[in-house]
Amino acid sequence: MVAVPQQQSGPLVRLATRSGLYYGWIVVAVILLIALIGTGTRMASGVMIKPLEAECGCDRASISLALAIGLLANGLGAPFGGKLFDRFGPRRVAIGALALTIVATVGTIMMHSIFELIFWWGIVAGIATGALGGTLGAVVANRWFVSRRGLVTGLLGGGSSAGQLIFIPVLMDLTVTFDWRAALILMVGLLVLLLPVALFVIQDRPANVGLEPYGTAKASASVIASAGRSTPLSVAIRTGDFWLLAGSFFTCGFTSTGLIGTHFIPHAIEHGFTEYVAASTLALIGAMNIVGTMGSGYLTDRFNPRMLLAIYYGLRAASLVLLPSINSEAGLWVFAVIFGLDYIATVPPTVALAADRFGKASLGSIYGWIFFSHQVGSAVASWGGGLLRVWLGDYTVAFLAAAAVGFIAAALCPRIAANWKNDDELAPAAA
Repeated sequence: MVAVPQQQSGPLVRLATRSGLYYGWIVVAVILLIALIGTGTRMASGVMIKPLEAECGCDRASISLALAIGLLANGLGAPFGGKLFDRFGPRRVAIGALALTIVATVGTIMMHSIFELIFWWGIVAGIATGALGGTLGAVVANRWFVSRRGLVTGLLGGGSSAGQLIFIPVLMDLTVTFDWRAALILMVGLLVLLLPVALFVIQDRPANVGLEPYGTAKASASVIASAGRSTPLSVAIRTGDFWLLAGSFFTCGFTSTGLIGTHFIPHAIEHGFTEYVAASTLALIGAMNIVGTMGSGYLTDRFNPRMLLAIYYGLRAASLVLLPSINSEAGLWVFAVIFGLDYIATVPPTVALAADRFGKASLGSIYGWIFFSHQVGSAVASWGGGLLRVWLGDYTVAFLAAAAVGFIAAALCPRIAANWKNDDELAPAAA
């Protein structure tokens, strides 16, 4: 870890202190905006599929491959971004990733071939948004907060859902009224406005502005010790808990971002629903996930996170079993409520288990690789869903396969970090 020099409190910090507001909440608010706008930008993938088919003359499988590469790059951005967060702090890395996202989105707007789509939207934007969305919120929550950590993680996860809720209908409206490039131009403008806000507000850690993490005074000795505990990745990957966490998060990505996030809108349109109904349903999933993820953060602070994960994956799998047979708007709303409540509600308990098991000081890099597994699952479902649609004519088999994976994850989750308090497993191997 690189030592960060002490900095004098700026005017915003002093204003917050005089108002009785912990400055970390302001940092969280800006990270929330980054999550909201960044996710809104990435969720344009689902809106772009059908227009790109018409414009580029590409089939669904080719476009799905390009989007899958983007999800895979997004996953790679998380561990590398997490390593940079651990080493250089969130401020510089977040600002650099925001700038790179702007460049990549502009490149996508100007592209004219599937190869340019793969490069700009797939690789460059994927890596940049992976650094922002994969680990930034987890690192900030665990650096600035000792108590309310689960709540903050859930709140930041809710920001991602809010981005889906707010922007998917808007992006669809712009795409139908103008074209998909108009939708991305809107997101570029918002990202540009966000850059100076992030530069002005974000600080790497509380000590930079003369503060302690929120709740330090009431924290137990073991909780305080975990803040400085670090586990090398080479040691973490030798534990079963790492692979259970990574495997469950693979399922999360497979069933959510990869399948529903990419293919729900074209599935609904091909089953007779309008573009606006499809986009509104996906937005409702985002709305319910705000409730579900924030509620999950609250529950993670109070209940066994392993059992919470088992419940979430079980409910998600059950809703996917029902999806292929839904042929009414009311049915779509019911699906959106059930699926939306745990769309990314898995994040707070997964982050909490990773931080407690391996230490907060290495959370960026280790959780980054766990998130990479999430995006591998997303990429497999994104491409695989497109292939199955081309081969079989619809998404039924893809949804049922995702349900099966979800039920398996629900069965395995109670074993995650079951004995995490035993640090012997984390000790370096004897020479």
